[in-house]
Amino acid sequence: MSKDSLDNLNARLKAFAQSRNWEQFHSPKNLSMALIAECAELVEHFQWLTEEQSMNLPDAKRDEVALEMADILIFLIRAAERLDIDLLDAAERKIAINESRYPVERVYGDARRASEYAGTEED
Repeated sequence: MSKDSLDNLNARLKAFAQSRNWEQFHSPKNLSMALIAECAELVEHFQWLTEEQSMNLPDAKRDEVALEMADILIFLIRAAERLDIDLLDAAERKIAINESRYPVERVYGDARRASEYAGTEED
């Protein structure tokens, strides 16, 4: 997603909330709570599925999952806007941190937490 498209989506979401006088309810706390509720709704779609089933959702289920993911994105963008956080910049910084914490030669094919690798800064 480009910076322009994220900014455009943010502007549309902000206008939506402002036109309904909902900004008063969009505190970082409330948006974070809504975000976690939407994440739980996403997880429900995958509960009890096998790995393969989760990778091959029927079209109707895939659409429901897409809409849950959209809800998550919407609340995340709104929370970032309220806190004046540049999500793309934050994501780039986090990827750089993860590249340092999880060097390819150390973690290739191994999905443990960073603190579980010998010799890491979190030991």
